[in-house]
Amino acid sequence: MAGRPVVVPGGPRRPADPGRGAAVHGGPGRRPRRRGPRVARRHDLPAEGDRRPDRARRPYRREGFLIMPFITTADGAQIFYKDWGSGRPVVLSHGWPLNSDSWEAQALFLASHGYRVIAHDRRGHGRSTQTWDGNEMDTYADDLAALLDALDLRHATLVGFSTGGGEVARYIGRHGTGRVAQAALVSAVPPFMLRTPDNPEGVPVTVFDGIRAGSLADRSQLYKDLAAGPFFGGAASQGVQDAFWLQSMASGHRNAYECVAAFSATDFRDDLAAFDVPTLVIHGDADQVVPFDVGGKRSAALIKDAELIVYAGAPHGITDTHREQLGADLLAFLEEISS
Repeated sequence: MAGRPVVVPGGPRRPADPGRGAAVHGGPGRRPRRRGPRVARRHDLPAEGDRRPDRARRPYRREGFLIMPFITTADGAQIFYKDWGSGRPVVLSHGWPLNSDSWEAQALFLASHGYRVIAHDRRGHGRSTQTWDGNEMDTYADDLAALLDALDLRHATLVGFSTGGGEVARYIGRHGTGRVAQAALVSAVPPFMLRTPDNPEGVPVTVFDGIRAGSLADRSQLYKDLAAGPFFGGAASQGVQDAFWLQSMASGHRNAYECVAAFSATDFRDDLAAFDVPTLVIHGDADQVVPFDVGGKRSAALIKDAELIVYAGAPHGITDTHREQLGADLLAFLEEISS
């Protein structure tokens, strides 16, 4: 076979280019071409002196893109989370039946002011797994613990809105404050919403039965009615109300139904007694979902040295109706230990 021409599919083989081969291998005349995995661009890298472990551990930065991040809990549930900015971590827990999008205004504001903001979708809500089981506060708190552990967050500030306030309280009650520097409860359900013989100031069970019945009958209309009525107290635009409905419909039917019992019938009084970090309580005195006298006023009294800020005339959904004021108050609270 020696001496026969080699037939190359697609046409004759071009003669070798000495200059081309030299360039690939670093020879003279051409700049070497990069081979192998992409090297991070300059703006992907932390500045000198800013090589914090929290940045290095983020698993979802690949090739300059942000991939939707999840953590996996002990029972296999996938918990979606956002992770914006850099700096001392702030973890935001959302209300029922919403998801982390409900924190958009505060997340953007705080991340723009030098904080790393993490906001997750509770199981059964938003982009997280719609599990059949685990729709109660102990599991919610354990999922939050799994998130803090997976990201190895330290010196974090936990901020909980409405049901998320219960999640934060139960987290501290079950897992302590080893990773926590501060806590904030915003329009939050603790210490105990349901009226019982030992909680006579609570809300009658008929209120929560009505929510559950509405969920089974026509939950889409229920969410529209809540947004147009008690949640925002008539102080939100149609766009904000539509966002409330959209987020609510993204929750699992069973998950949202079960969560009504979780936020209304869980007693957080012992959890609040375990708070040993600076705590801020913010509540509107016109809240028709978690009345001030049932929620913020009593929580502030039960948490040692808690700071209470009352928004005069404010409804439940102050993450939207009072977004600027809430952002400023949270930032001032964060900066109490940042300087």
